[in-house]
Amino acid sequence: MNKGGWILIALGLVILVWGAFGFKTRETVINIGPIHATKDTEHNLPYAPLLGGLVLLGGVAILVSGKR
Repeated sequence: MNKGGWILIALGLVILVWGAFGFKTRETVINIGPIHATKDTEHNLPYAPLLGGLVLLGGVAILVSGKR
């Protein structure tokens, strides 16, 4: 059994379903003596559905070629 193919299939499905990776950053807006104000900004890095499909097809290709 080829575990690499199954891992790629699972990863491709996660990319297709999840769609984006998000993270937050915090920056200081005001810093006057004892007064501090910060701002949280959320960033999203979208994955292309094409990438998920290619990873999924790569995993299927590995499984098919391993059975031959």
